[in-house]
Amino acid sequence: MQVRELTNAEEEIMKVLWKLGKGFVKDVLAELPDPKPAYNTVSTIIRILEKKGLVGYRAYGKTHEYYPLITEEEYKRFEMEQLMSGYFDNSLKKLVSFFVKDRNLSLKETDEIIELLNRKKES
Repeated sequence: MQVRELTNAEEEIMKVLWKLGKGFVKDVLAELPDPKPAYNTVSTIIRILEKKGLVGYRAYGKTHEYYPLITEEEYKRFEMEQLMSGYFDNSLKKLVSFFVKDRNLSLKETDEIIELLNRKKES
């Protein structure tokens, strides 16, 4: 499946569907923060996600129950790959260096990253 970048509105709807696992438009709408968009707006965004191949549905008469066709983890992986290639020349070193310099990582956070890398290396 070809993962594509989502708009902010699409991503917000996907986050709700990932949380719910499946739901009708009214269920998705109930999970969105105030001020809530119109029912038709949510319905339109879900249909766009369906056309993009990211959401499937089961029909119950004229009503549809929607569910994600990709996991949140798959989308995160896609977004990280886009970030790495677009801003850091696919270099993990450049990415980590950016966060160390620009995000003022604490020594504790740095130690945690090193520990994660060491665990990955051992497995």
